[in-house]
Amino acid sequence: MSNVHEARSALGKRLRELRRQAHLTGVQLAESLSWPTSKVSKLENGRQTPSDDDIRGWTRATNSEAETEGLLASLHTLEIQHAEWQRQLRTGLQRHQAEIAEANAKTRFFRVFESTFIPGLLQTAGYAEARFAQSVAVHKVRDDIDDAVRARIQRQDILYRPEKRFHFVLTEAALRYRLCAPEIMLGQLDRLVSLSALPNVKLGVIGFETAYAVAPAHGFWLLDEDRVMVETFSAELNLAQPQETGLYAEVFRSLATTASYGRAARAIITRVIDDLAEQLPEDGD
Repeated sequence: MSNVHEARSALGKRLRELRRQAHLTGVQLAESLSWPTSKVSKLENGRQTPSDDDIRGWTRATNSEAETEGLLASLHTLEIQHAEWQRQLRTGLQRHQAEIAEANAKTRFFRVFESTFIPGLLQTAGYAEARFAQSVAVHKVRDDIDDAVRARIQRQDILYRPEKRFHFVLTEAALRYRLCAPEIMLGQLDRLVSLSALPNVKLGVIGFETAYAVAPAHGFWLLDEDRVMVETFSAELNLAQPQETGLYAEVFRSLATTASYGRAARAIITRVIDDLAEQLPEDGD
C-alpha cells in the first residue's frame, strides 16, 4: 500500500503544479469547479484519489488540457502499477495466469524482450514447471504448479490466431542460463526453432558477439502502444504513461535492430543445442 500512496502523492503534486502555473489558489479552483475547498487540498496531498472527471475538470480549469491523457494514464495505473507478487499470487499461480490471458486477449501486437528467461508464450511445459517452482520457493505461495502450467500452455493458443502479431527478441544468455534440467532445456530450444516458423511470429536472437547500443538491463513486454509490463523479484510493474511506453518502444526498436532472425537466429539456437548436448551423458553411460 505504501507504493500506492506514493503514486497518489506524485499525482497530487502534479495537480498542484498545474494549479500554480495557472495562478489559481485552491479556493479559486474549487469555486470554478463547484467543489468543496477541502477536495482540492485532499487531491493535492494524496489523501483522495481523483476520478476521471476530476482530472478532466482540473486540466480544463487550469488551461492545461494537453496534460489530460498523461494524468489519466497515471490515474488508471495507480492501483496496478506496482503489483506485489505476494498480493498477486496469494490465491495461487493459476489465477494469475488467467489474468494475464485476459490482457493478452485484448492485445494485437506483442513486443517482448527477455535477457534471462524464455517468454511464457514460448515455454514448454517442463520449462514452465521449473519457472513456477521458483516462484513457489521464493514467494512462499500456494503450490498449484500443475494447474498453472496447464493455464500457461493454454495461453499459447493465442500464437496461432492470425490477427495477432508477435515480435520476440531474446539474448543468447537467455538460451544458456541453467534454469532447468539440461534435457528440459534441449526440448525448449527445439520448440523455439519450431515456433520461429509461424507466420505471425518474429523471433530474434542477440548473439554474444553482438555489440549493444542499449544495454539489456531487464526484460519487458510491450502490449500494443498502451502498456509495458516489467517483472522484478518483488513485483510486476505496469507502466502506461505515454512517455514510458514511448521510451520502451524506442529501446525495443534498438534491441530488435541488433538481433539475428530467420536462418541466422536458428543457427545461434542450434549452436546452443549442440553445446548443451555435448554435456549430456551418452546413451548407456
